[in-house]
Amino acid sequence: MKKLTYSTFVLLSAAALFIVSCKSKEKTPVVKGETEVVVPCSGPDYFTTAKYFRANSIGESQDQQTSKKKALTNARNELAQAIQTTVKTVTDNYVNSREMNNKEEVEERFESLNREVVDQTISGIRTLCEKLMRTENGTYKTYVAIELSADELVAKYNERLQKDERLKIDYDYEKFKETFEKEMEKMGKN
Repeated sequence: MKKLTYSTFVLLSAAALFIVSCKSKEKTPVVKGETEVVVPCSGPDYFTTAKYFRANSIGESQDQQTSKKKALTNARNELAQAIQTTVKTVTDNYVNSREMNNKEEVEERFESLNREVVDQTISGIRTLCEKLMRTENGTYKTYVAIELSADELVAKYNERLQKDERLKIDYDYEKFKETFEKEMEKMGKN
């Protein structure tokens, strides 16, 4: 009977050590003199994915509404820059893969179209997270995260491209969408 109890004790002790060692590996080591700062509305849940462009920002002001406006303006600007960069890459890849005779003109038209579509589409953003904080010195701090559907953006491009007679001749929606989706996949992995 004692052997069974002793064996059980050893087995339970080994299991407990295993569980403790597994849990300790999950924690990020804390460096002496440093404290982890947790920023609301940020982190992996708010990164751009293959389906959504995402951005987050912080706004601070003595006025509550001004802090929110600052945060949203900064996040929208960040989102617009990410979209413009991505679409520029997609356009370059798309035009190169299509090997169009009037490549330079097509690229210029796409860039112009890019600005128009981003300005138009940015109104379709959705707020993912918004947190309002009051600081010790009495100011307001707003944390915000926003997103825009990549599919909605591609649809807006398609709509605008269909209206441009010169681009419409060389434009292949399926090829453009495929190129766009490949670029979004890359962003989702970063």
